[in-house]
Amino acid sequence: MTIAILGGGISGLTLAWQLQKAGIAYDLFEAEATPGGSLASVQHQDGYLLETGPNSLQLSDELLELITELGLTNEIQDAAEVSKHRYVLRNGRYQQLPSSPPALLTNGFFSWKAKFNILRELNRPAAPLDPNETVAAFFRRRFGPEIVDYAVNPFISGIYAGDPAQLLVHKTFSKVAALEQQYGSVLRGLAKSGGGAGRRRIITLRNGIQHLTDTLAARLTHRHPGQRVQALHRTADGRYQVHTSAGSNGGFAYDAVVLSVPAFAAAPLLQPHFPEAAAALAAVKYPPMAAVYTAYRREDVGHPLNGFGALNPKVERPYAAGSIWTSSIYPNRVPAGQVLFTTFVGGAQYEEHALQPEATQKAAVHEELSRFYAIKAKQPIWQYRYLWKKAIPQYDQHIVAAHATTDALQAHGIWSVANWRGGVGVPDCIRHARTIAEQLVAVSKQPQQQPLPSA
Repeated sequence: MTIAILGGGISGLTLAWQLQKAGIAYDLFEAEATPGGSLASVQHQDGYLLETGPNSLQLSDELLELITELGLTNEIQDAAEVSKHRYVLRNGRYQQLPSSPPALLTNGFFSWKAKFNILRELNRPAAPLDPNETVAAFFRRRFGPEIVDYAVNPFISGIYAGDPAQLLVHKTFSKVAALEQQYGSVLRGLAKSGGGAGRRRIITLRNGIQHLTDTLAARLTHRHPGQRVQALHRTADGRYQVHTSAGSNGGFAYDAVVLSVPAFAAAPLLQPHFPEAAAALAAVKYPPMAAVYTAYRREDVGHPLNGFGALNPKVERPYAAGSIWTSSIYPNRVPAGQVLFTTFVGGAQYEEHALQPEATQKAAVHEELSRFYAIKAKQPIWQYRYLWKKAIPQYDQHIVAAHATTDALQAHGIWSVANWRGGVGVPDCIRHARTIAEQLVAVSKQPQQQPLPSA
């Protein structure tokens, strides 16, 4: 069995690595010369180490195993101790968000009415599973509107670049939705299942997260960088020829193709043979988002910055979705005596801000940071902007059809591993790629069957 992998992000690289270890023949085609997709680290000449993709990683078992296999355990850098503190804008100032279920009741962040609603969740009856229920509707039903406004909304905006009124709970938080169905209460389910037992380690790699994908790509024997896939041709016996910017690979036909590219990039490849699937993938939403990196002298910033960062709820009418306090988490990534904010502008709830000119964004971010962090400098020491025209795939109504149609394509030798398929986080992508690799290995061991007819 020979497999073509289209795309060299963390999902495609992990899949190729797993297949290589299992002795399965593959070719990985990547449009860019540099591997990793959205995982990219930039060492700026002024002394700043920036992440233009994920800023940190949750250390899952699968991620740790991959890091260990690649010999990178000595490169792990844990986030500073203060990173366990998270802040949310409320009434025009940043307040620390409760860090545990008991703290929800003792911390002054939420009102007594909200705390009462949290306690009532234990006895609130479960509702039948609704595949159309949104994240906002689910948490409002279980915990009340204040939790949605000041916890769920900023979290969804900051982590998923999304709108909780649009994202589906069974797609975005499937485990949380399952707790209600199994235990009748989310809080009771967390207690009984151990789901609330502490936060995973937050890490990076000393030379940037891109070091992970660079190292992984270097271990692959059949990776083809700089070869953008332009078309798929289905042969009479149901196999696939891959046509890239470098040619058609001598007309070689693959038994299976794995899509490891964004949904909007996969759609035109599927269109000639599977138009329904192509339409479903083309409909997946990717809102734009910009990251604005802003540095100040430490003495010019009045806020202690004793945390991971701060999120801005939509109800507070902010400009940006929030900021990561990069210099607090990883002090060695900025010049001495400076602080660095990584501020996110845009996403589904602030889309119009993401599309503004760079100069406008930088000025607006500086103004908002100055107001909320007691910054007395008239201008930052340094600013940089990175724009994703299409940022994070949204797990809303459109993703349902995309998942259903790509599941059906497996019968035709088309598989999918990408952040629109198995979860948007790096640990999710690694876990899903490993699962698909196991399935492909199992298929390769099955007795040879009659080829599927061409569509």
